[in-house]
Amino acid sequence: MSELSEINQELLPLKALADRELASIYGLTGMVYTPHIDVYMQVSIKKAEILSCLKSQQLLPVSEVELITAELDILHKRARSNAVFEYQGKQYKRRFSPLKLSKSGKNVQRWAKFWLLELPNGKADPNWERQVREIWPSYFLIRAINM
Repeated sequence: MSELSEINQELLPLKALADRELASIYGLTGMVYTPHIDVYMQVSIKKAEILSCLKSQQLLPVSEVELITAELDILHKRARSNAVFEYQGKQYKRRFSPLKLSKSGKNVQRWAKFWLLELPNGKADPNWERQVREIWPSYFLIRAINM
């Protein structure tokens, strides 16, 4: 638990730097050097590993996001991107994010699959999305394939 609080303290300044860096490169194309985003993502992945370990040891409870995601994955195994399904009176949208790219960077080799809770206005619930990104940060980190 102390490791988790240390990681949270380490993430706060990194998040601010990563957000500023992301804002400065918004709209650019090509290979961009992003050291702050990279450091932030590595620490986020370390935090997710600690959370996973604590949950497997039953020191922390499994979150509602994880439970509903597992249930939706079982019910809708072949759901396509942007498909919307109702579960317990709420709307959930299936989303895909590229995980691994080919060596050339033109083709996606592997996709990350996750669910987002939709609000009545059709937008994703920001709290739900924040939890998804916290639990599975590696889903939002695109990597080129190593050969």
